[in-house]
Formats: sequence, C-alpha cells, structure tokens
Amino acid sequence: MASALAAKMGFNSLMRKQAKTFNVRISTMESDLEFSCEVKWKGKDLFDLVCRTLGLRETWFFGLRYNIKDTVAWLKMDKKVLDQEVPKEEPITFHFLAKFYPENAEEELVQDITQHLFFLQVKKKILEEEIHCPPEASVLLASYAVHAEYGDYDPAVHKPGFLAEEELLPKRVINLYQMTPEMWEERITACYAEHRGRTRDEAEMEYLKIAQDLDMYGVNYFLIRNKKGTDLLLGVDALGLHIYEPDNKLTPKCSFPWNEIRNISYSDKEFTIKPLDKKANVFKFNSSRLRVNKLILQLCIGNHDLFMRRRRVDSLEVQQMKAQAREERARKQVERQRLQREKQLREEAERARDELERRLIQLQDEADMANEALLRSEQTADLLAEKAQIAEEEAKLLAQKAAEAETEMQRIKVTAIRGQEERRLMEQKMLEAKMVALKMAEESERRAKEAEQLKQDLLEARESERRAKNKLLEITSKAVYMSPGLAPDSMPQDVSFSRENLSFDFKDTDMKRLSMEIEKEKVEYMEKSKHLQEQLNELKTEIESLKLKERETPLDIIHNQNTEQGTSKHSNFKKVTPSSAACIRVSYRGYVCD
Repeated sequence: MASALAAKMGFNSLMRKQAKTFNVRISTMESDLEFSCEVKWKGKDLFDLVCRTLGLRETWFFGLRYNIKDTVAWLKMDKKVLDQEVPKEEPITFHFLAKFYPENAEEELVQDITQHLFFLQVKKKILEEEIHCPPEASVLLASYAVHAEYGDYDPAVHKPGFLAEEELLPKRVINLYQMTPEMWEERITACYAEHRGRTRDEAEMEYLKIAQDLDMYGVNYFLIRNKKGTDLLLGVDALGLHIYEPDNKLTPKCSFPWNEIRNISYSDKEFTIKPLDKKANVFKFNSSRLRVNKLILQLCIGNHDLFMRRRRVDSLEVQQMKAQAREERARKQVERQRLQREKQLREEAERARDELERRLIQLQDEADMANEALLRSEQTADLLAEKAQIAEEEAKLLAQKAAEAETEMQRIKVTAIRGQEERRLMEQKMLEAKMVALKMAEESERRAKEAEQLKQDLLEARESERRAKNKLLEITSKAVYMSPGLAPDSMPQDVSFSRENLSFDFKDTDMKRLSMEIEKEKVEYMEKSKHLQEQLNELKTEIESLKLKERETPLDIIHNQNTEQGTSKHSNFKKVTPSSAACIRVSYRGYVCD
C-alpha cells in the first residue's frame, strides 16, 4: 500500500516537472477564481496575481491559506508554490483571507475592497461562533449587515418576512431566547430602520467598528502547555500575545504587548518570550507540533511588524493611497450630497405633485359630489313633484272612495233596515209555520185517536163476525147430519138469528159513503202536509244565507244529507213495513168492511 502511494506521488511529481503550468482555485469571501500558474512561480507571484485581479492594494493584511492534515498553513511568499506542502490534487485550492487584523479598522483600512473583504470574513466568523458575540450586539450587527445588503429601509419594499431566508444571527443567540423568527426579524428591522442615509461602505465600517471591540476579534488561538504541563491557550492578535485558560477565551490570564516583547524564539517545540524588561521573567511554553510552532512564529512576526509599522510614518505608497482614498471619499461625499439634494428635490417635487394630484382628486371628488348632489336634488324635486301629483290623485281617489263609502254606508244602513224588516217577517213566518205545525200535530193526534178508535171498532166487528161464523157453522153442521128423511118443518122451532149475535144487513151505499169520507179526509191531510212542507222549504231558503256553516253539528250535517237524498222518517218506515200485509177489516160506526 505504501509502495503504491509512493509510486503515485512520484508519478505526480514527474508529471508536474514535465508540465510547465499547474491550476489553482482561489476561494475568496465573495467568489472563486481559477488561474493557470507557471511551475517556477513563487508564492508571491500567485499572491500578486490574485491581488491584481481583485484590485487590492492593501496586501499586507491578507494571505493564501491552505489545509494540511488536521491544521492550516499560510503560503510562503519567498518559496515556490509547488515546493511547499500544498495539496497535490489539481486544481490546488487556496483561501484568500485576512491573515492580520487592524487595530482600528476606520483608520487603517483605506480601500473599499479591503473593508468589504474584512466585513465578510468577520461576519462569517461571528455567525459560525468563532467570535463570541453578545445577543444585543448580534442584533445590532445584523441590522448593519442588512443595511449593507438592502440599502435604506423602505416599508413599501421591505415588508415582513423579507429576512426569512437570511442568516443573520448565531444559532447560539437564537436558541438562547424563546423568540420566533418573526420576533427576531421585527427587532432587527427596528434597528435597520434607524440607519437611513448610510451607504453600503459606511454600514460595513460601522459593522467592523462594533465587531473590533469584541473580545475574540482578530485573535488566533493555539493549544500550549507551560513548564508545569498545564494546558493553556495562546492568543495572537494585533496588540500582542495573551495567555488564556482553555475554557475561557474571553479574559486572558496575562498579556504581553508587542512593545514590551524583546524577542520571540522557538527551539523545536519550545517557545520563548523574552520581555523588554530584562528583570522580568522569561515565559516559556510548548506546543503540540512543529508545524504549529512555525505558524505561531509567522503570526507573531507579521503582527509585530504591523504593530511597529502603525507607529511609524506611513510610507509614500500608503500616504498616496490614503490621499486617494480621502479624495475618493470626498468625491463620493459630494456626489452623495448632490444625489441627496436631487433626491430631496425629487421627493419634494413628488410630494408637491402628490399634493396637487391629491388636491385635484379632492376637487374632482367635490365636483362629483356637487354634481351628484345637484342630480339628487333634481331627482328629489322630480320625485317630490311626482309624489305631489300622486298625493293629489290619491286625495281625489280617497275623496271618491269616501263618497262611495258614504253611499255604501247608506246602502248598508238601508240594507240593514230592510234586513231587519225581512228578519222580522221571517220570524213572523216562522211563528206562523210553528203554529201551523202545532195545528197539524194536533190534527195528527186527533187522527191518530180516530184511527185507534177505528181499530177498536174493527176488532169488535171481527169478534162479532167470528161469533156469527161459529154460530152459522153450528147450524150448518146440524143440518148436514140430520136424517135425510126429516121434513123441513120438523126442525127445531127455537133456532133463530138474533140481531145481537149476527148482523148481515150491510148495504153497498153505506160502504161507498164511508170510503168517500175516508178518502176525502186523506186528501185534505195530504194537502195540508204539502202546504206545510212548502212553507218549511221557503223558510229554509230565506234563512239559508244567514247560516254559519262552521257551527253546524254532526246531526245538522246528517239532516242536510238526508234532505238532499229525499229521505224522511215516513219513507224509512215504509221501507221496513211489509207490502204484502193481510187485508185489514175495519169496523167503523157499526159497519164492517173488508
């Protein structure tokens, strides 16, 4: 396995020696760049190419970092790129990052591109929690980051939810509070709205001015051990060296400013810090790996050089850059003021136009309202005239109806009087009908008594007839059983038919007279009954219109049905009486009739 890997590495070296160029990828905070480099290039050649491509002149803050095993390293400027421990795979990846941080960003950072790259790198470190940031500072920094990206706050454009996809706060801060994303956005937006009028560069500079006061800003931490074998952290930044407890990267136990350090050296894994004061104790510590010692030494040398450089007069190049930066800022300021005035004038013109439009719309609305009011007035006048005409017609109609009502009232009164008279007549007729009915009832009763008497006479006549028949049969039987030789004059002389036992002296004239009297009385009875029925029907017809149907009893309904069907008490009686009854003999006034 090892031999195969060695063969592969030898083959790659051979290929690189044969090739005249190699490819690299440079990852900046904004984008990735790819270059084709010559094999003989040193680190400075590649670094200068990247700086020229980015337009960066403040090169002393930056470097090209690459990953090596479990740590990182910075590309050395005075050695060839391929002779260093860079990755062997092509394209070789380097990260263009700030290697050293300024003490005061506002005074030291001249170019806008320099400031922008620092802003992006610091922002990333804060969000990834490589730099500890309190919650309140996180919200304020997030508001400046939003301003740098979106410009001035505009409520019409930046509506709630416009920051939903943005990563603005460290997760530690978000998890620290029971707040929804909407609540965080509301607080960030409230701060963002206060930054109106700032440019993107100014917002980024404000961000850096707040961030540079954070405890972990610009500090590179390394794990070390002192002579006693205690684990400590060494922090290297723009101001000096700091010693921390492993679990506390914010508060150093002790610090060595660069102006108080006389010498820094390392032998193998041991580092030695000699203070400027010869009487002070020398601080020695050990690091874990030689590669880490080299990195610490590079950072110490670079930060110390920048520290001393800041305290000297600026070089001609820096002075020229600052002068150009001041001129550029002045030009931008003038341009911004001009744009601000134009914007203000435009806003005033827009406000005046809006006011005129509003006033015009208001006048149009007032004119429309006046027209509508006039139209409504005309319509109201027409409506009132129409209502007046309708009212007049209604008055005439009411007067006519009143007259008709008066006439109808008079007619009703006359009808009422006539109705009273008719009612009185009907009552009189009813009384007369009742009298007639009473008389008919009396006559019927009398007839019934006469019929009963006739029945009694008939029974007596039948009895007499029966006795006479029996007597006759006796005589006949005696005559039959007599001896035939008996002479007629030999019959008993005491047999005689007395008037008391049997009477056969009926005459035809008497029977006819009796039948005629009975028929005459029957006709008179039928005529009286017919007259009574006609009176009752007439009375019923007269009072029918005054009857209340809803007050009829079940018996009234049955009676009406029987009347309509022609059914009466006598007809029902006839139905139940046999039509083949025996001949009735009636004895009346001493006569017998069959």
